[in-house]
Amino acid sequence: MSDTFKVAALQMRSEPEVATNLQAARRLIGEAARQGASLVGLPEYFCIFGKRERDKVAVRERDGSGPIQQFLSDVAREHALWIVGGTVPLESSDPGKVMNSCLVFDDRGERVARYDKIHLFGFATENERYHESGTIEPGTSPVALDTPFGRLALSVCYDVRFPELYRCLAPMDLIFVPSAFTATTGPVHWEILLRARAIENLAYVVAPAQSGGHTNGRQTHGHTMIIEPWGKVMQCLPDGPGVVVAEIDLARLTRLRASLPALEHRVL
Repeated sequence: MSDTFKVAALQMRSEPEVATNLQAARRLIGEAARQGASLVGLPEYFCIFGKRERDKVAVRERDGSGPIQQFLSDVAREHALWIVGGTVPLESSDPGKVMNSCLVFDDRGERVARYDKIHLFGFATENERYHESGTIEPGTSPVALDTPFGRLALSVCYDVRFPELYRCLAPMDLIFVPSAFTATTGPVHWEILLRARAIENLAYVVAPAQSGGHTNGRQTHGHTMIIEPWGKVMQCLPDGPGVVVAEIDLARLTRLRASLPALEHRVL
């Protein structure tokens, strides 16, 4: 495992048509590869942002089979890089719902991990209402995996508000948070939460995001970020589709943990 490598986070404005989104993701992954990234993260709902919440149920796939999963496998193998595949709607025990699943593929196109989003977003004001549990079945198991890039912890969007999820996986080297944060909560919560998760776990945070106005009327915050373990934002894309790339230095991470061994000082 090399101490340094480049990681990329993609920002998208996904649409209701899966094929259109896969084409857009392919272009952005190609750009990340051209910039030297060997590990790439996609945002939540990268493959479909439907006009209605139930649209994702209509395109759900069986675990291990389907065009979205095949796309992730093919593009990882094509560019010889690892992909943290945002989220994919997979079949659940309830035919009216899906699992919102983050899938990881290695540089040979083999799937090496699956994390089902545990915390489901619920939010209501006079003007907005979100109720993910109406169409998503929650996952039950936290997931981290050992890779050539260190230990990766997987999470999705609303999970970032629950620090205990990451604590049960620590220590990790990188935390992935593919997201579709709302434009209502994003300006005040997004960066603060991500930087807090980086600081308290002394880990890099990679947060690919949805950005802009979607067909269903929802506005997403964007601000795709890569954050280093001391809490500094290394790269940020405020809005619009694109790619951010940063160099990860695991040797520096080791030095920081030696100088501030907070993870060793935990008593609970």
